[in-house]
Amino acid sequence: MDSHLHLWDPEVLSYPWLEGELDSRFAVDELLNDRIDDVDEQIAVFVQADPVEKQSIDEVRWVDAIAEATGVVAIVAGARLDRGRKTTRHLDALARYESVVGVRHLLQGEKDGLARTPKFIEGARTLASRGWTFDACVRAHQIPDVTALADAVPGLNIVLDHLGKPAVGTPDGPLRPSADWLRDLADLARHPQVYIKLSGLPAEAGGVWDEDQLEPFLDAAADAFGENRLMWGSDWPVSSIDATVIDGGAYVPGGRDDWCHTIADWAERRGLDVDKILWTNGRRFYGIR
Repeated sequence: MDSHLHLWDPEVLSYPWLEGELDSRFAVDELLNDRIDDVDEQIAVFVQADPVEKQSIDEVRWVDAIAEATGVVAIVAGARLDRGRKTTRHLDALARYESVVGVRHLLQGEKDGLARTPKFIEGARTLASRGWTFDACVRAHQIPDVTALADAVPGLNIVLDHLGKPAVGTPDGPLRPSADWLRDLADLARHPQVYIKLSGLPAEAGGVWDEDQLEPFLDAAADAFGENRLMWGSDWPVSSIDATVIDGGAYVPGGRDDWCHTIADWAERRGLDVDKILWTNGRRFYGIR
């Protein structure tokens, strides 16, 4: 199961952040042309792709309409958790869609510390009361904010997207995991309700990467969280862009397949349960039967 899939069509919704090769349609046909080899059943969790805020419900409606064709079995919708009554009304609107299982308030672009504020914590508690999950997409230095949120709302199941976006360097100039990232990851992992997605590292490497470069980061995640709280995600199509190509990068077909098999091979070498990482853990976290 792909625990982190994006879909979008700029002719349907507006995405101000799209540029270069990403400013194209990535929907049914494109996904079907980038399936994973040697896998019989392929399902996915759609994670909000950050259209303009007023279109967050429209995004859910659009994805819900193409869910069967794309194998999407659950939706992590966009929602701001710091709006008080507006947050509650927004969550009520999302609840009309059975496929919605959680939300993501994209924290990576917010001021540090937002997740520690009373308004955000209030919204997170409202989210937890519904039995929904929270995807935490932060920069590496913001991981302590996620830990503080886990402390404040222990009933909220949280997953750290993209390993917290550590700096990974390039194949020619790889970076070792920083001491700060290792410390903050270990602190976060002490909360049993927090999982981590093995996703996004190809994008952090600029779309050009190799196993030797990224394996130390995967090892650190496994050491901190254990095999029962790791889940694979493709971060498609963001992680399938070669950013080293001029004029906005180049889309590289087969990126999902490469990353999936890289994770499977790494897990097998480490003696980890591949089925848990590629299938069971994500289904359990998101409540997919």
